[in-house]
Amino acid sequence: MNTGTGRVVASIILVVAAYGAAHHTPGTGTVHAAARQGPRTDPSPPAPSAAPAAPEARPTASRDASDARPVDCRHVKCVALTFDDGPGPYTGTLLRHLAAHQAHATFFVVGQNVAAYPSVLRHAAAAGHEIGNHTWSHQDLTKLSAAGVRSELARADEAVRAAAGFVPALVRPPYGAFDDALRVRIKRPLVLWSVDTLDWLHRDSARVARAAIKGARPGGVILFHDIHPTTVRAIPKVLKALSREGYTFVTVSRLFGGHPPRLVYNAPHQLPGSEP
Repeated sequence: MNTGTGRVVASIILVVAAYGAAHHTPGTGTVHAAARQGPRTDPSPPAPSAAPAAPEARPTASRDASDARPVDCRHVKCVALTFDDGPGPYTGTLLRHLAAHQAHATFFVVGQNVAAYPSVLRHAAAAGHEIGNHTWSHQDLTKLSAAGVRSELARADEAVRAAAGFVPALVRPPYGAFDDALRVRIKRPLVLWSVDTLDWLHRDSARVARAAIKGARPGGVILFHDIHPTTVRAIPKVLKALSREGYTFVTVSRLFGGHPPRLVYNAPHQLPGSEP
């Protein structure tokens, strides 16, 4: 090998070695360390380690795709759409409606339904939607013992972890029912709502859409239930109307800059028999 050829080969080796150590994401100005085990193809959060689970799981927030370009709701007109009681047979259609408008939402899921529809839960989390705990079987937590409350939350946590690899960081108590004792027992933020569309009572898509659009305010949290097909059919109209009004659709956590308070809206308590 002559001297000129040697210099060319050495240069190639140096370039290859440098790229193996790091790569640049176009358009971001960010250099990322190269992955030793190859890129992840699953955008959902990684599965937890195999260490034995503690009696009460430590919450970890679901991945929010909007974190790549954070929205500052102090300066942007934001609203949080929230969906209770799923996942269910209509949640996949809802996810497609949200994706069409680049809208993020928060799903307060019932553990039994997560166990029945784990792939739907994974899809929602992978799409950047936030997942909250709505208990295992939708019981009024104020009627349960401390052990009963722990069981309802822990079983729902475990269902989400089994499906998507993380534990929800937020809790919405069924019926919006809570008391001082419950606030002490539950260390996570309790999320209620500022607008109840009453979609569980009025199975009328037009009426549900009107309630959401009329009640929307910057910083608001709107309550829906994705287990009702009439609700899912109302969502495209809600998204179009509020988009025209300049709203950005964010998760509950993003609404508060990633740090929601211990109590998000003190909505009127609902009586068992109603669905929130």
